[in-house]
Amino acid sequence: MQRRDLKTWLFLAPAGAWFLCMLVLPLIVVFVFSFGERGAAGGYVPAFTFDNFLNLGARWAAFKNTLILAPLGTLICLLIAYPLAYFLALRTSPRWRTVLLILVIVPFWTSILIRSYAWIYLLGGQGIPSLLNALGLGNPRLINTPFAVLVGIVYGYLPLMVFPIYVALERLDKRLLEASSDLGSPPWRSFLQVTLPLSMPGVATGCMLVFILLMGEFLIPAMLGGGKVFFIGNALVDLFLQSRNWAFGSAVAVALVLVMLVTVAAYLHFTRRWAGGRDDVSLM
Repeated sequence: MQRRDLKTWLFLAPAGAWFLCMLVLPLIVVFVFSFGERGAAGGYVPAFTFDNFLNLGARWAAFKNTLILAPLGTLICLLIAYPLAYFLALRTSPRWRTVLLILVIVPFWTSILIRSYAWIYLLGGQGIPSLLNALGLGNPRLINTPFAVLVGIVYGYLPLMVFPIYVALERLDKRLLEASSDLGSPPWRSFLQVTLPLSMPGVATGCMLVFILLMGEFLIPAMLGGGKVFFIGNALVDLFLQSRNWAFGSAVAVALVLVMLVTVAAYLHFTRRWAGGRDDVSLM
């Protein structure tokens, strides 16, 4: 038993060391910095003060945009991805399934930077607004708005929502649906009582993947928001690289981590309860 435990620890040691050095230690450094002060020339000066946390309201716009657009983008991705994943997993023939899955993942073959530039053109004055104006539907301003950021978010993160849900639905035991139908259950009831609860692990995984990445998103708001729609990621770049206020930036980062932990824990709690207490809904 002792030799087996030693082998287990040896196998876990590289991953544990990587986790410690790349995640735990940086978080500890950021936490310590959050109680410091900004130096005269920027950077960090050791201190112990709560002023940085008391001043978080100065970045309220970034927090507000993130806490609104990140959950909203996650929800829209879910509403689009679930029917798509359902069609691919349960309604598409094996002959076409691979082709359609490749089409879903094709955008990932191109840099997010290039795709964002494409949306800048499409949402800019020479793109969709020009087309709408030619059709007599007005000339709305789309670029540099929350709508533009939301479009970029959904376009960029949709595949990350599709594949976990697809995997959960593809593994679904079709005999359960047949049994539900044989017992006289209409299709909508079979979906609500069989398909949806059994696919909740995929839904939870997809939502967490998209939501966590969106909470730290920087590029899409910077490009499609045009400096008018800030996320917390944009605020952190400004504080660390431009203002060089590492202490305040660390406090903002700590607040972001706490918000994410609370949100993810609440989401997993309610998801597990809605799925009937199933433990496999959890990502832990």
